[in-house]
Amino acid sequence: MTSPYQALLIVSFGGPESREDVIPFLENVLRGRNVPRERLLAVAEHYYHLGGRSPINDQNRALIEALRKEIALPIYWGNRNWHPMLPATIRQMRDDGIQNALAFFTSAYSSYSGCRQYREDIARAQAEVGEGAPGITKIPQFYNNPGFLNPMRDRVTEALAEWPDAEVVYTAHSIPQSMADTSRYVAQLEEACNLIGPGTLVYQSRSGAPGQPWLEPDINDWLRSKRPGKVIIVPVGFISDHMEVLYDLDTEARETCHELGIEMRRIPTVGTDPQFIAMIRDYVEHPQPPICTATCCAAPPVRKPASA
Repeated sequence: MTSPYQALLIVSFGGPESREDVIPFLENVLRGRNVPRERLLAVAEHYYHLGGRSPINDQNRALIEALRKEIALPIYWGNRNWHPMLPATIRQMRDDGIQNALAFFTSAYSSYSGCRQYREDIARAQAEVGEGAPGITKIPQFYNNPGFLNPMRDRVTEALAEWPDAEVVYTAHSIPQSMADTSRYVAQLEEACNLIGPGTLVYQSRSGAPGQPWLEPDINDWLRSKRPGKVIIVPVGFISDHMEVLYDLDTEARETCHELGIEMRRIPTVGTDPQFIAMIRDYVEHPQPPICTATCCAAPPVRKPASA
């Protein structure tokens, strides 16, 4: 089937490629936010723990490679916080003659940081590029799409077959309570978890000031409330095994489990699962209107600048 779009744009968070990139990258992430320098340096240690190279970039490259085998459109990639940055990508799209593109955000849920902020990033990049910048339409949130959920359900089923007495816990990135109150983030997460199977929803990767309310309980606090046993952790809030998964779960949560005598198994994220790739292909071939079902995502659709 012929898509009405001329290109697919992958829009993601970005991550450092080397130790030298870590501090500039984190300064980009935290610009405009009142985060103490010591917190930035503490997070930098997470990246240094993995050699200073974020997994997210290679995972996005793998996603693009898998999509190229399924989608007969040019695929571009632009990040919020590190190269390739969105303005450079959209400028390249303009230079290549792209006028109408579909955007896939590497976030399944509604929240300011996971949806509307990316829309603002695109609009800012379009304005920077100016005349001729392509119009860009966003793929809807896909938190309840079987192509996203079924791979995790299959893996949870396999794990429970081996560990029938294990407790299932779902994890997602914590966000400020004030942001959660203006979105359907929690409701969408709860729906996704219920569609996969029984379990408890907890949060991880909090980065705010100690006095600011964020979504709880934290995965480590929840683990400390448990007796020794088995736990299956499902990172339902993420699409790839990036830093928050590899460090906050595979390192920190695993250390907590070891201290408490809890056996832990972490379910892989969807990554490049064929069902997930087919889901994205279907969005390209069978376009749907951009659906932002939360107040925080209610900004006007991202369109071509008026000067174009």
